[in-house]
Amino acid sequence: MPINITMPALSPTMEEGNLAKWLVKEGDAVSAGDVIAEIETDKATMEVEAVDEGTVGKIVVPEGTAGVKVNALIAVLLEDGEDAADLDAAAAPAASAATPAPAAETAPAPEVPAQTAAPAQPAGPAPVAASGDRIFSSPLARRLAKLNGLDLAQITGSGPHGRIVKKDIEAALEQGVGKPAAEAVAASAPAPAAAAAPAGPGKDQVLKLFDEGSYELVPHDGMRKTIAKRLTEAKQTIPHFYVSVDCELDALMALRAQLNGASPKDANGKPAYKLSVNDMIIKALALALRDVPDANVSWTDEAMVKHKHADVGVAVSIPGGLITPIVRHAELKPLSVISNEMKDMGARAKDRKLKPEEYQGGTTAVSNMGMMGVKDFSAVVNPPHATILAIGAGEKRPVVKDDALAIATVMTVTLSTDHRCVDGALGAEVLKAFKGYIENPMSMLV
Repeated sequence: MPINITMPALSPTMEEGNLAKWLVKEGDAVSAGDVIAEIETDKATMEVEAVDEGTVGKIVVPEGTAGVKVNALIAVLLEDGEDAADLDAAAAPAASAATPAPAAETAPAPEVPAQTAAPAQPAGPAPVAASGDRIFSSPLARRLAKLNGLDLAQITGSGPHGRIVKKDIEAALEQGVGKPAAEAVAASAPAPAAAAAPAGPGKDQVLKLFDEGSYELVPHDGMRKTIAKRLTEAKQTIPHFYVSVDCELDALMALRAQLNGASPKDANGKPAYKLSVNDMIIKALALALRDVPDANVSWTDEAMVKHKHADVGVAVSIPGGLITPIVRHAELKPLSVISNEMKDMGARAKDRKLKPEEYQGGTTAVSNMGMMGVKDFSAVVNPPHATILAIGAGEKRPVVKDDALAIATVMTVTLSTDHRCVDGALGAEVLKAFKGYIENPMSMLV
């Protein structure tokens, strides 16, 4: 029987994506693991691999199609012994979903239960049951199970040959299957109703205020819609509290120059690392959260999530919006490692080549607008974070030292906190610790 290939969910929150490019054509033979297409989400371009073998019988959704719903049919794979005559029954129900419609009138594509494609990204080794038997599951199912702490051995697969697929993970989450008993009880509790977000002004309502021909309409892309939705929810549901402090940078700048001067060089004279002030800020914030662990948390209605490591997201501006690659376990990493990781992830972020696990999650974030000349500002907390640190420009300012007027390089930083879990006093402790590392930077090296 022909196998339906559907639009995969490349992240737990993905609802639709753009089918950017097909890497196979009709008639091509594919094996499990072969990369068959490139899918664009709101913030990344991901490769998709086949999890079954066969021959590409029909490509239903042409490359370049935008707004393809998750689980919509995108192609049909023929198994051994099947030919084009077997395609009609498989493709007919969803053929209409492949026809792009005007953006304002796109109808939801029908969902197809079979899932035969998954992102080609690390999903961990194939799991093995306690009996020693291999558990067959798609890469996406393994990644979703890992993100949600599910035991695949307790989940029954509904895919080909009993393979566990995305819908099995979703069903397990709804039913509390595959989790420890305490977590299953919590998962089964009804979630509180989310407050309805007030709708923004309609297009026609706004256009009436301006002369015809004095403007142009630029449709929102997926990234801008996601940013608008998440930050509206954040400001409506998170009680923000702000704490600011001034930090002197002269000692940090001197140490930075010394460390960069001591960087080993390769045969071409290229240094092994080149530290930026932002790299040292990331390290200082991570160490501050290590020292004040009660602030390294995430809020949930049932319990406080207290993190064991400081995973620091860093806001990177890209065309159309921004993305926050995450430096994991930043409190444990040397400055040189943080610097090289940020250079790599920052470059791939601008090309939208980050994997979802590289920008989703984290325990806090840094937003640095100092290089743009901004003196100080307040950032919006991005859940599941409880804090975000806004960095202003370092500038020469008059200061008083030993009762005498002096000049120092000073930057203003503002910590935004989720007041449900990080109140003012706790936020002040974090900033005190952060200021200590910035003004005594040698302490970050021990």
